[in-house]
Amino acid sequence: MLPWFRTILRGGRLFSTEATTQTITLRPYQEHCLQACQDALNAGSSRIGCSLPTGSGKTTIFISLLSRISPPSSNPRASRSLIIVNSIELARQSAEQVARLFPSWTVQIEQGVKHLASGTADVTVATYQTLLQPERFAKFDPTRLKAVIIDECHHAAAPSYLKLLSHFDSNIRNPDPNFEPPTLQHKIPIIGFSATLSRHDGIALGSVFERIVYHRDFLSMIKDQWLSGVRFTTVQANINLDGVTVNSRTGDFNATSLAHVINTDTINQLVVQTWLDRAAERRSTLVFCVNIAHVRALTQVFRGFGIDARYVYSKTPIAERKALIASFKAGQFPVLVNCAILTEGADIPNIDCVVVARPTRSRNVFAQMIGRGMRLSPDTGKKDCRIIDFVDSANRVSGIMSTPTLFGLDPADLVIEDETLESLEEKSSAQIALQDADNVPDPESVTYTDYEDPFAFISKFSGLSPHINQLSSYAWVGCGSDIYVLECLGKGFIRIEKVEATDVPAHFSARFTPAALDRATAAGLKVSPFLRSRRILQSEDLSEAIKGCDTYAKTKVVFGPMAIGLLRSARWRKAPATPQQIALVTKRLKKTLDDDHELKNITKGEAANIITRLKHGAKRRHDQKVKQASVATKAAEKERARRAREEVRIGPLPLV
Repeated sequence: MLPWFRTILRGGRLFSTEATTQTITLRPYQEHCLQACQDALNAGSSRIGCSLPTGSGKTTIFISLLSRISPPSSNPRASRSLIIVNSIELARQSAEQVARLFPSWTVQIEQGVKHLASGTADVTVATYQTLLQPERFAKFDPTRLKAVIIDECHHAAAPSYLKLLSHFDSNIRNPDPNFEPPTLQHKIPIIGFSATLSRHDGIALGSVFERIVYHRDFLSMIKDQWLSGVRFTTVQANINLDGVTVNSRTGDFNATSLAHVINTDTINQLVVQTWLDRAAERRSTLVFCVNIAHVRALTQVFRGFGIDARYVYSKTPIAERKALIASFKAGQFPVLVNCAILTEGADIPNIDCVVVARPTRSRNVFAQMIGRGMRLSPDTGKKDCRIIDFVDSANRVSGIMSTPTLFGLDPADLVIEDETLESLEEKSSAQIALQDADNVPDPESVTYTDYEDPFAFISKFSGLSPHINQLSSYAWVGCGSDIYVLECLGKGFIRIEKVEATDVPAHFSARFTPAALDRATAAGLKVSPFLRSRRILQSEDLSEAIKGCDTYAKTKVVFGPMAIGLLRSARWRKAPATPQQIALVTKRLKKTLDDDHELKNITKGEAANIITRLKHGAKRRHDQKVKQASVATKAAEKERARRAREEVRIGPLPLV
């Protein structure tokens, strides 16, 4: 037992046997955090949050804060403090830290059947699960509390926490509509601490906290050497996450669905082989898996290579889990594989390698996982921590968090091999500078854009695709999806269409469809006015296809001087549109001439272009693309909102 924590456990109460007062030397940022909390409390805020990364000493900060909060003048008897945590490990850590920093305080743990607090200690550390039992919660009198601390407070907006916290502040709504808040003599400060003070599931932390008063991210703390140095390695793996379902509440992958893709012999072999190649010399590696089956399978692969790997998960008995973590902390075996159990609250400073073998869409979860290796541990010879994560080599799925995306880099364009924080930031800055550069080089190729809405740009582009103007003087009409049509003055039409098939190279195919009857006669007979189409040519190049079709049109379809009518500049195209043309266009537009002033001045050529596009499916394709774009926009907005919820900013928190 450590010399500063010689205690006797009696009925959940820890009686300190040392009277020596410990001198607390706080780091500058810890002092700044404490000052920010005190300033907010003095200004009248009573529900505040602080965001600090793993390894920053949050426990030391909030225990020190309790020492600086005095009972309110209106209620001098309110001298007790309650610390709410979400695991027995965190409860023990907090209780031990209280006893070490302030030996004169009495501290108790309220958890399960083994730890029964009296409710009268100076500080009580309790798990929220135990406090949800009415008879356990009843022993804590709100009128005697000077402060409530919530560790890992990103959970605080959950209904289970709201049931508890509403007893300490009437502004926090209890999910039970029949709940009647107690009458309190004073405002009880409710102060939350977390490494990830945000929620990606959309539940507003503003339902608990009024504002965030302090934030420090792990990247800045690594730079200032308050956390361990890091070396990053990203492995591009043949992982297809397209079919993996996403939890609508959390926005992250569903574990069962994800495991079907990740927990395979090939991927597990890749994980272990990567570790052997890049981290075999590391003393303490923590591996994060998808689910229990994945934990067991990956552990077996490690062992198959002769590595002493062990695993821990939620069903591991508490005594066994405690002994296993203690052995790992003592460096008695090199690899510990886990699933979710060590994402929060694990104080294992000697971890010098973290393997993220479970893809996540959550910045919070990713930061929590790699944060396990951020603690300083000079006593064990730790110099830095290697982070190994795996990304989809085809970059199929957007929204996945990884080392590159953490720095704003594209995982598809960057191989990360033994990179430091500084080198990754340099790459990020270089990429941003390249994107912002004014001297953009000339493109090596041109991507054409078709205006597929058959009614768009009537005046500006006369209904024509702009790039076709550079290829031909004839009135070719772009109908979208690489389809181009030349109407041949009532004698039929030539259609060029791009063909993409798996068995032949992509090419452009051109066909001529001759007219057999005029439209009026065909309509009266209720038959098609066209004969069967015939193939003209095939070309890999659009410009060659256009040139060949131009020649065919003026030599095989429209002869002699009549070919002038095919030109974009033909005189007939500038004449006013006929009543029949306008009637058809307005019918399809579902407008009248009075609704749209552009239609009043539409020319015969412009109307012909619109009608051609309608005949050849441009409207159908356009409507389909509009629908697809709308779906994509909504998905992108949903993803943007999810990512925004993970951003931590100092200031007031929204209620929703």
